[in-house]
Amino acid sequence: MPLIAFEETVEVWVPSALVLTTIETRSRAMAFVALTKPRIIELLLVSTVPTMVLAQRGLPSVWLMIATVIGGTLSAGGANAFNMYVDRDIDAIMERTKSRPLVTGEVTPTEALVFATAIETVSFIWLWQFVNLLSAVLAVAACLFYVFIYTLWLKRTSTQNIVIGGAAGAAPVLIGWSAVTNEVGWAAIVLFGVVFFWTPPHFWALAIRYEEDYASVDVPMMPVVAGHQSTARQIFVYSVVVWGVTLALIPVAGMGWIYTVAAMVLGIFFTGGAVQLLREREPKALEKKAIRYFAFSITHLTLLFAAIAVDQLVGWGV
Repeated sequence: MPLIAFEETVEVWVPSALVLTTIETRSRAMAFVALTKPRIIELLLVSTVPTMVLAQRGLPSVWLMIATVIGGTLSAGGANAFNMYVDRDIDAIMERTKSRPLVTGEVTPTEALVFATAIETVSFIWLWQFVNLLSAVLAVAACLFYVFIYTLWLKRTSTQNIVIGGAAGAAPVLIGWSAVTNEVGWAAIVLFGVVFFWTPPHFWALAIRYEEDYASVDVPMMPVVAGHQSTARQIFVYSVVVWGVTLALIPVAGMGWIYTVAAMVLGIFFTGGAVQLLREREPKALEKKAIRYFAFSITHLTLLFAAIAVDQLVGWGV
């Protein structure tokens, strides 16, 4: 007698209120993540691990790298959340920032302030406990500099806002170096200089594209105050300086041929892109080239620090 299998379908009823609550919870969580500006954090941390490899002259312990990255991520996230809290008035006006959580109301100002304070505090304690005190102090110092010197003072008062404010963005190399050595060496200072001088051309290229946005809120970014051509000249000057500082790392840190070739080639393209901006006179064409230069500047920094790590791990001399 043949066996007959009966398939029974069971419908599971899930209350719609529970589904909505889950969606809302996820949306709220993503709003708090957005406060930290994850894309900017990714860019900052690109420099951390390669710097640690250089400081170690090899691969540091996996746990130390993880602990440093976690602490650095929390610190940068806290600084960015403070920045959004302070800038919520102009973010509501600028087209580029109208969708930020404090503007849309997904997060209240009080919640943002508490959140920023909490993760910055956790960052300090984490780095102190699992890395070292120097790295923790450098991380909180970078946050304080970014919030008080750049966001609260320079951003709305000086065309040099991003130049000086770039020091906060360059701090991860010092944190990474000190995590391994518990001090700040000359090679770390040169790497700090690379990121510090790289920041103005990187950001000014973006500011050319969004000049009207910054003008609408009276933020004196270079393109707003000095015009496109003057900004392009500044970008070119800084690109040359960046190239020079990247090459200075070769004798200071005893870099090998992999880094040397990468620094030379990347410097040519970085400076060449600045020359293209300098030669362009048509405003719309300049905006398009500026946003391409901005995108390439991220690639430039990423590949440069990747070359540092590969150079040290391969261990071949010039």
